[in-house]
Amino acid sequence: MREACQTYRTNIGEHIVCGDINEKKKELVGLSDISLVIGGPPCQGFSVAGKMDANDKRSQLIWSYLSVLEMLKPRAFVMENVKALGTLKKWEGTRNLLIHSMRKIGYSVNFMVLNAKDFDVPQARERIFIVGFRGDSAVVPDLYKMIEPYRKPTKTVREVLLTLDKAGTGNNQDVCRAKITLATHPVLRKTPYAGMIFNGLGRPLRLDSYSATLPASMGENKTPIIDENELYNQAEPWVNSYFESLVKDPKVPFTTVVPDYIRRLTVAEAALIQTFPRDYKFQGSQSMKYTQIGNAVPCNLGKAVVKMVIDVLNGKSQMIRSSQTLSLEFD
Repeated sequence: MREACQTYRTNIGEHIVCGDINEKKKELVGLSDISLVIGGPPCQGFSVAGKMDANDKRSQLIWSYLSVLEMLKPRAFVMENVKALGTLKKWEGTRNLLIHSMRKIGYSVNFMVLNAKDFDVPQARERIFIVGFRGDSAVVPDLYKMIEPYRKPTKTVREVLLTLDKAGTGNNQDVCRAKITLATHPVLRKTPYAGMIFNGLGRPLRLDSYSATLPASMGENKTPIIDENELYNQAEPWVNSYFESLVKDPKVPFTTVVPDYIRRLTVAEAALIQTFPRDYKFQGSQSMKYTQIGNAVPCNLGKAVVKMVIDVLNGKSQMIRSSQTLSLEFD
């Protein structure tokens, strides 16, 4: 993504190389003494939010990642992807073949599924991390025990958002102008924070808890919804009373007007929920800014996993060996 590369250059440096990894990896030939390779091959082909197509070209990039490991032989690696790759029966053969291939080239490998909310991220976002250390491929690291010291309680969405100025002012300028309208045929669930009571896929955020997963499809009417009266004045959420009235009378949407203090999440607010630094500058259109944020691994979650691996490489902690055998079956 060109805009993501521009964002990287703006915030981190000019050393990023943009392009197709399958074309660019030949430039890696000759590199040696690499400590760590980190990557997150595109997840859309595996995600339950996508078509879950093993033949999706983006799904094939996990094997491109493997070829980079074979070429560079780093001391360790971290590969991130969607939870589905780690939990669904549909992807068990793919997952096991990938891990088997990583072991075959000389790595002690295992995987773990982590929730970002357990690592100082105000968002429930589950992802798989496959981690390997160069060495005895028969050893299975107990990653869940190893990651335990790096867990950290999270702030609430409210606590995070209140560190910003009000939407449209100061450090919170990039406002989503997509109109919020009520669904004429609402889909109700147990709470107003699920189902579909507004048009589009944007749902209200629980301010005194953590956010649902922020999708890469944010922008326009797929952007999550904020109640400013609740956020700034501690008022009862409007969506609660509206939801109760919906349950009693399905004709309510035709007689109700959405208050003007109900709005969509801004770019700066979405970035903070993903735990980007407040001064991080995203490049591109507003839509592309939302896409970059939604596609990202939450910074604090990524930091915890990589810190765990670096501490092992630097001898500050030990790789814990699992008492279980990693049994692999694949097609």
